[in-house]
Amino acid sequence: MRHTPSFALTEVAAIKRLIRENPWATLVSHTDSGELVASHYPVILEESGEGASDGAAEDIVLVSHVGRPDEQLHELGRHELLLIIQGPHGYISPGWYDAKPAVPTWNFVTAHLTGTPELLSDDENLRVLDRLVDNFEDRMREPRRLNATVANSEYAARIVQGTVGFRLRVTRFTAKNKMSQNRPVETVERIIGELEGSGPYASPTLAAEMRRVHGAGPADGTPVGIPARGGAE
Repeated sequence: MRHTPSFALTEVAAIKRLIRENPWATLVSHTDSGELVASHYPVILEESGEGASDGAAEDIVLVSHVGRPDEQLHELGRHELLLIIQGPHGYISPGWYDAKPAVPTWNFVTAHLTGTPELLSDDENLRVLDRLVDNFEDRMREPRRLNATVANSEYAARIVQGTVGFRLRVTRFTAKNKMSQNRPVETVERIIGELEGSGPYASPTLAAEMRRVHGAGPADGTPVGIPARGGAE
């Protein structure tokens, strides 16, 4: 990924937030045969205990699973794995800029995380699957837990054989948060307004990420100097 200092995302806490809010990951392996293999799975953080630091790549630990035979295709555990997290992103029209002429761009936030996976035992894999299900079911009105009933538990114990769990301790990462930091505040306001609008490239989630990047504001996340669409000027 091209390195642009003004867009670099280096804080481990920010990377963890990105993972929590965007848990659908792309897994990429360069196998011994020279083949590139890519798969897509949800991931969750193995959260640090109280007092743990948030300053180094090693503080980012992910757990998940792959479905068989992906563990063979990736040669999981034999070499490094690249795990990609993609956050809010979208097209930015040159018509939203003050400058003329201008060219379009794409705003985005993404992280490339590298480490060698540690394969989990069936028991630990089942515990991770349980946590993974809870992570997403917690926000449901009537959560369906993996071990909510005896029948569910028995079913989960059978299907776990079709998956291989892993833990990824990140050894290094590269991340980028490109949110028009190189544009004047008036242009940023216009871009956010368009993203919060009803046009073909509207993206409320990208607008919210831009607000986060461009300064802390009221409790609704509105940065100082950038009013929310429809709010007071």
